[in-house]
Amino acid sequence: MFHATTILAYKGANCSVIGGDGQVSAGNCIMKGNATKIRTLYNGKILSGFAGSTADAFTLFDMFERILENRKGDLMKSVIDFAKEWRKDKFLRRLEAMMIVLNRSHLFILSGTGDVIEPEDGVIAAIGSGGNYAISAARALYRHNKEIDEETLVRESLQIAGEICIYTNTNIKILKLEQSEEKP
Repeated sequence: MFHATTILAYKGANCSVIGGDGQVSAGNCIMKGNATKIRTLYNGKILSGFAGSTADAFTLFDMFERILENRKGDLMKSVIDFAKEWRKDKFLRRLEAMMIVLNRSHLFILSGTGDVIEPEDGVIAAIGSGGNYAISAARALYRHNKEIDEETLVRESLQIAGEICIYTNTNIKILKLEQSEEKP
């Protein structure tokens, strides 16, 4: 588990949402509180988030975006190609990082060990040091309020994680992918 951040993604009925906190930690020191660790890829059709070092994030986002372009935005094929390339490259596999990528159809967690994990429920995933807090909060919020909208669920869950995890703050950023945005 990386002591770096908290990223939470939710693929709901109306939209897909990803959120992340803004804290950058070095050991037991907070270096920055307003970093952006989420972004859109492939012309805004894919949402992504990163836990790990910033330099690694830029390297992996660039590599994943190149693969997405080659695969014409096919997320399923792209994550498999990405995992193979990440795992085979001697330099890249040393990166201490994890990614979440999603669109309206799929949600995946990716790691440098070659893991391509589609969550069992297929709708919610979290990474980073506060990931377990965020996913627990999200599941509890959903179970007790089936009418909660996707953005509120992600924002509130990250807020809870930020109040518990010392490597996560409550400076939350959110990206959303509406149903109509994914259509070609």
